[in-house]
Amino acid sequence: MTNDPKDAVVLLSGGLDSTLTAAIAIENGFALNALTIDYNQRHRCELQAAHAVAKMLKAKQHVTLPLDLSRFGGSALTDDIDVPKGGVDKGIPVTYVPARNLVFLSLTLAWAEAIGARDIFIGVNALDYSGYPDCRPEFIASFTQTARLATRAGTSGTGFTIHAPLQHWDKARIVKEATERQLDLSRTWSCYDPTASGQPCGLCDSCRLRAKGFAAADVADPILI
Repeated sequence: MTNDPKDAVVLLSGGLDSTLTAAIAIENGFALNALTIDYNQRHRCELQAAHAVAKMLKAKQHVTLPLDLSRFGGSALTDDIDVPKGGVDKGIPVTYVPARNLVFLSLTLAWAEAIGARDIFIGVNALDYSGYPDCRPEFIASFTQTARLATRAGTSGTGFTIHAPLQHWDKARIVKEATERQLDLSRTWSCYDPTASGQPCGLCDSCRLRAKGFAAADVADPILI
């Protein structure tokens, strides 16, 4: 009899949140199958980070799936629209990619069903979420129902669990929890609009939220050291 861990699929962007989420999945006894979406975002830094994180966490599998959302546009992350640098916008910012988490979770669900996994992890959080509607708890709850209704596994009674362990955590707690687990956060990436030399811009919403989290946690950001 084997005691192999159950498979879980984790949506891995290479950022702080998804890195900690992947570590939590492993901590809870799951084998890590990491899915990264190459949606033709403005830079490749987060894809490189996702690869480094998957290697660091010894993922069982790491799939980088190409999906060219720049063909649709509509976001500063996929279109010729300036990334805002004036401070965190409390509304839905132009860095919102239309239906991104809905699309990504659907792909994560498809892979999970294909490999027989029934657990999906996503690193959304509803406190420092910068206005994105597809990070809200209501969305995660709704998608859980969609997964049950839209799949063979769901209709046969072996549905899916969508884990969002960081859902109610702020960035400071995320940094603290990651640091306590001794995760190498220098491998993670947050910036939406890196400089020509490949450094974080320090001014976009994501950079500001990251900096705020490290400062509140009283931890030095290793990516800046």
